[in-house]
Amino acid sequence: MKESGLRIGLLASNPELYSNRRIMEAAESRGHEIQFLNVKHCYMKLDGTRPEIHYRGGRVLNDLDAVIPRIRPNMTFYACTLLRQFESLGIYCLNNSNAIAQSRDKLRSLQLLLEHDLHVPTTGFANSPLDTNDLINMVGGAPLIIKLLEGTQGKGVVLAETKKAAESVINAFKSLNANILVQEFVKEASGKDLRCFVIDGRVVASIQRTAAPGEFRANIHQGGRAELIKITPEEKRIAVKAAKAMNLKVAGVDLIRSNKGPLVLEVNSSPGLQGIETATNEDIASRMITAIEKHIAGR
Repeated sequence: MKESGLRIGLLASNPELYSNRRIMEAAESRGHEIQFLNVKHCYMKLDGTRPEIHYRGGRVLNDLDAVIPRIRPNMTFYACTLLRQFESLGIYCLNNSNAIAQSRDKLRSLQLLLEHDLHVPTTGFANSPLDTNDLINMVGGAPLIIKLLEGTQGKGVVLAETKKAAESVINAFKSLNANILVQEFVKEASGKDLRCFVIDGRVVASIQRTAAPGEFRANIHQGGRAELIKITPEEKRIAVKAAKAMNLKVAGVDLIRSNKGPLVLEVNSSPGLQGIETATNEDIASRMITAIEKHIAGR
């Protein structure tokens, strides 16, 4: 099967984002034809004989060799539907629809990680405010973390320093019918986490993210600082295993160092490139294109 001169679609929302620009550059520099596909401009025809995916203006996208999904959380449902259509046409998706959908479900993600013998922070989930007291005790009491199930990039994450604060925040979220997780606060992590970038079953780069002063979230989007770090063989093994548990070819695996050993915080299916490429000087975008070439050559 051919591997040079591939036709690749980058399925995303904003062509100006650093990550998307870098992926486009990397594909072009390797001799491929890549087009930016705005998720909202794609639509499909379900048909027993001639299923199709169209792009605004009526262009048919059935001749693509591969699709790289870079999906915003608020577009998960629609984008995964599109990806399923691409998959049914035999077009290779660097991360598949099922893997992305389950990675976006925080609770399902944690359950999958635990099923694969990976350790996560102790987490509680309940439907009723009447269970708030036991929920707080379940994760070791305050201070604790409260997370909106739909939040990303550190948004919708609250640190409750006291039991009273925790009760107030949990009950406020519950009154809005929001789904939340409560999670133990790992104090010894000292506002630091590790982002391991996994491609095709290998950690290709890793950084340590440190929270801004007065902040507990280490996310770059929340003002966190990124620096190159050498992770341990055990952390590398855990990151690879976590990506595999989620069935993701490309993943940003977030770990924290705790007294119990490394814990998996989250597995991200559309990890940003800017923080990690800048801190490590690694050409992550080209490695993503290489993963597509390898897959298509091996068909």
